[in-house]
Amino acid sequence: MENQKLEIEDVVIIFSGDSGDGMQMTGTLFTDAAVLFGNGVSTFPDYPSEVRAPHGTVAGVSGFQVHLANKKVNTPGDSCDTLIAMNAAALKANVKRLKKSATIICDADSFGESDVKRAGFATNDPFGELGIKDYNIILAPVTSMTKEALKDTGLDNKSITRCKNMFTLGICLYLYNRDLEYSEDYIIRKFGKNPGIANANILALKAGYNYAGNTHSFANTYHIAPAVLEKGRYRSINGNQATAWGLIAASEKSGRPLFCGSYPITPATGILEELAKQKSLGVKTVQAEDEIAGICT
Repeated sequence: MENQKLEIEDVVIIFSGDSGDGMQMTGTLFTDAAVLFGNGVSTFPDYPSEVRAPHGTVAGVSGFQVHLANKKVNTPGDSCDTLIAMNAAALKANVKRLKKSATIICDADSFGESDVKRAGFATNDPFGELGIKDYNIILAPVTSMTKEALKDTGLDNKSITRCKNMFTLGICLYLYNRDLEYSEDYIIRKFGKNPGIANANILALKAGYNYAGNTHSFANTYHIAPAVLEKGRYRSINGNQATAWGLIAASEKSGRPLFCGSYPITPATGILEELAKQKSLGVKTVQAEDEIAGICT
């Protein structure tokens, strides 16, 4: 039975997984595809506060939330319509943010007994334990299918597994009727010096897209029309860039020099990077060897 394409006004999607699962890139690429289509968007990258929390724990969950609509969007949204949970910890961390009847897409390969235990569940039934009912839950063996799709690439197991975020991106692009073209172009540009890695990521992307199209787990796909926005040139900007530019503007208006001494650490690194580009505006920056040195500057 062929699924139906439903017209909707907006959607909130959360891409969530362990640090290193590539959820920031996945969310960014999906967002860029929406922007190029003409949707209004607002995003929120969510990083764990710990320097490096234990693998598979709730404290180490990293996420990227995107809100897209057929109109201007001012916030990344509250509750989500679709959750991509790359492991059991990601499900647990985001369960309170699910709308009723939300779609939950999980990597079934990361919901084993040890994964569930590491995430802090008392039983081997995380869905029952969380009381998740009336949701569209898709347990897709993302890691296994990524390995199968890339088995002839000649890459090692670690490199192949790192492509699983592109598999989930392919699923979401299909679910929301987005083109693969932009994501493919980005992958080629990013990994231009390593065509083997570029090819593997594109294969994983297409495998996820085809999986979503061939499985019967999705009763519907969704279409969000372009937003009617004022004509003009638009800029993509994040909070770190806005902070840096605000500091530069304050320096100019006050007539006082701007100096930033900082130690690179996610997610604040972008402020130092942006300020370091602006030497022509009189900005001075120092990359310190650790946090205490940054404070002492």
